[in-house]
Amino acid sequence: MSVRGSGEFDSIPPAVPRLDAPRVLAALARAGVRLELIGAAPGGEVGAAFVRWPDGHEGVLTRAGDGSAASEAALRQTADVLDLARARGVPVPRYDLIARVGETHAVVQDRLPGSAPERVEPELVHEMLAAAAAWDGLLAERSDLTPAPLHLTASGPGFCLHESLAGYDDRTRALLRRVREIGQHIDHLDGDDLVHLDFHPGNVLVDADGRLTGIVDWDGWGRGDRWFSIEVLAFDLARRRTDAAVRAHVDERLLEAVRADRLLAYRAHLALRQVDWSIRHHSPADVDDWLTIAVHRLDAVG
Repeated sequence: MSVRGSGEFDSIPPAVPRLDAPRVLAALARAGVRLELIGAAPGGEVGAAFVRWPDGHEGVLTRAGDGSAASEAALRQTADVLDLARARGVPVPRYDLIARVGETHAVVQDRLPGSAPERVEPELVHEMLAAAAAWDGLLAERSDLTPAPLHLTASGPGFCLHESLAGYDDRTRALLRRVREIGQHIDHLDGDDLVHLDFHPGNVLVDADGRLTGIVDWDGWGRGDRWFSIEVLAFDLARRRTDAAVRAHVDERLLEAVRADRLLAYRAHLALRQVDWSIRHHSPADVDDWLTIAVHRLDAVG
């Protein structure tokens, strides 16, 4: 029997609020930055909006950070890293604006061509694998950047929250114990690649022929092993029930490229991340689905 609540935490943390684009644009206007709201961008868990600058070029408005000086510095670091990626030919956006708005920051990126894919075809998955290869060693000269943490032993900043799993039911508590045990051995990425921490088809753009034109949503990036991004993709493909041969190909590449103990840590992170997020933002059916995927992928490593 599943019993809600464990005594370790009193309650499940609240959901992350979605972007209120009109409110953010009104605050920017008061500061002298005038942008026209075109409409909400499709997809995304916390929201984004398309906007237009006075000269007519379009951008994408998002919200990030906590409004602190440290948060702004981190956002500017993201802009610098994306400049490095563009110089290598990676189709990523440029940051046109970073501005404090209350207790957060508004970010406006240039709008890349293309749109979110309607279907995830095998060709797109192969293009994503090829695109990630360009991230290899991209941050080798940036020793100032620390490896990305996996949050396996303590909650992350707004995601990968241990409290959600501890407070939901017996299955999630069992998964949390497993995640924490794995984290005793490895709890951060290793390497000098650029890593997109949320690399899935919802964060790429394609043209009318389905060819990759852009990779977006770089709020979550890190220094480490680019194959972590491919494990993110694999989790997403499992949830979408994408073609079995394509999923098998991605998993084979992962097993060839990543040491077993590290792959287990990557899967533990994604198990924690996806189950936590579904507990706080989605339905019990979503929690069940992610739990099934998480346990299966952990068991597949051993």
